[in-house]
Amino acid sequence: MKVIFLQDVKGQGKKGQIKDLSEGYVRNFLLPKGLVKLASDGNLKTLDAQNKSEEKRKVKEKEDAEALGKRMEEMTVVVKAKSGEGGRLFGAITSKQIAEALAAQGIKIDKRKIELEEPIRTLGVTKVQVKLHTDVKATLSVQTAEE
Repeated sequence: MKVIFLQDVKGQGKKGQIKDLSEGYVRNFLLPKGLVKLASDGNLKTLDAQNKSEEKRKVKEKEDAEALGKRMEEMTVVVKAKSGEGGRLFGAITSKQIAEALAAQGIKIDKRKIELEEPIRTLGVTKVQVKLHTDVKATLSVQTAEE
């Protein structure tokens, strides 16, 4: 009996997958729990339409990330901090502070997407990688200025 999985079922299949399973297993276990639906012509067309819309959404998401990346490459974020002699900071600039400075400029980025190997501890301009999408990374200039 051909079925379309509505959810991941361990050992059987993943969501959206079409598979041929035994009739008893489908009727007695999978259908009552709402884990699958029968692979009729209408359901197959619906699944195909959902897959196409999902692909369009993913392409649009990637294009938006690339546009944001280009915008971020051109900008410089200024973060102010107290510093001592020789340009050394009291404390450090973290990804949270960079995310807050970006939010003040109208760009909302999660602090976990900002890839700082170690916190910024000196005055000046530092290049920071930002992961915007699984395939898109941008380089952001962070200028640390004296408060």
